[in-house]
Amino acid sequence: MIIIKNPKGLAGISIVLFFVFMAILAPYIAPYDPYAVVGKPLQPPSPQHWLGTNDIGQDIWSEVLYGSRTSLLVGLTAPFIATLIALVLGLLAGYKGGAIDDLISGAIDIMLALPTLPLIIILAAYLGPSLLNIILILAFFGWAGGARVFRAQVMSLRSREYVESARALGASGIRIMFIHILPSLTPIILADIVMGATSAILTEAGLSFLGLGDPTVKSWGQILRHAEASYALQLDLWLWIFVPGLFIALLGTGFALIGFAIEEYVNPRIRQKI
Repeated sequence: MIIIKNPKGLAGISIVLFFVFMAILAPYIAPYDPYAVVGKPLQPPSPQHWLGTNDIGQDIWSEVLYGSRTSLLVGLTAPFIATLIALVLGLLAGYKGGAIDDLISGAIDIMLALPTLPLIIILAAYLGPSLLNIILILAFFGWAGGARVFRAQVMSLRSREYVESARALGASGIRIMFIHILPSLTPIILADIVMGATSAILTEAGLSFLGLGDPTVKSWGQILRHAEASYALQLDLWLWIFVPGLFIALLGTGFALIGFAIEEYVNPRIRQKI
């Protein structure tokens, strides 16, 4: 895979794989059930509890391990749905043109003009604390930028010789879009998903920190919220804040590095020898 030959891509993939394995192996490597009370509240780090215990006596390290599942689930699912919406609309607008293009382009402009973050917070508060709600909200507000890019690429590709040849041979519009044009968009699709993952992970953590996440699911943002509410820094329980905060930053950075590597491969203006 050519992205691995790029130092940024290799570093990003290594970071993301670390957290993928953490999420998969969490039930086997977590020392305790993250939902079980296994000690006294607010205990400092010890050999039994590496990061200490939280405000109700749950093991923080076990919470952190299971929290990786939530971040990866949101970080991959929300941008995947958003990219799927963006791809379909971008293909239709770029290939069909005319009134369809005007309608979709208008919707894109409206979505890009909206104050996204305040609306995400308002919708999350209105719909209630649910992981599914967060995923759908992030997907709803995350498709417009990708759709504009896909539209521009399709408008460029639809006049290529191989597309004109397929059209001359009687291929339908749907076949041309999904068989002849879509494969050429693969690197851009991957870049859109990967870059969207960074935003989704950070936004989910922020919503959980504000108390808008699913309280029944362990997440890094929720861990930070409980740490802040329990005055972790004042109690010298700084690892309670440092470790989940570091993991949020690392996972987001990993996806960003992969996105930069893909962009260097796709964009001729910044392409490097990889």
